[in-house]
Amino acid sequence: MMTDELTQLHPSHRTAMMIEGAFVAVPLLVAGIVLEIVGLLPTGVVIVPAALVALWCLGWAPMRRYRHKGFALAEDRLRVVKGWLFHRDTVVPFGRVQHIDVIRGPVERMLGLSTLVLHTAGSHNSSVALPGLLDSDAQSMREVIRSHITRETEGV
Repeated sequence: MMTDELTQLHPSHRTAMMIEGAFVAVPLLVAGIVLEIVGLLPTGVVIVPAALVALWCLGWAPMRRYRHKGFALAEDRLRVVKGWLFHRDTVVPFGRVQHIDVIRGPVERMLGLSTLVLHTAGSHNSSVALPGLLDSDAQSMREVIRSHITRETEGV
């Protein structure tokens, strides 16, 4: 069992997950409202489940997912933990890293966040993503890992 103390992701990551949940919730609610107005089905048959799913996408799921994510940056590895239903605990030794990306989608850019992606040798789980980092933290983590990789390839 790993004993590394996990670092929580930036709190803005919860907001990002809520915004992403809105991309599901809003169309669902609009469809529910339209079906209610048309009146093809009894009142509440569509809108009540649509509202419950929207609340789940906008509130409960992002909060729960956020609480079950974390990472630990050690001298020679990065540990990424996520999942509340399907738990995943991934350790990436820096010696296996081939290249590193820092990705910023529109929602992440708006909130000042980035996703650090480590691409490793091998085919199974050959890339590990760590979302929810402040952009400056993702950039500095990339440089720390890159410098470690450079030292290993130079034999230092």
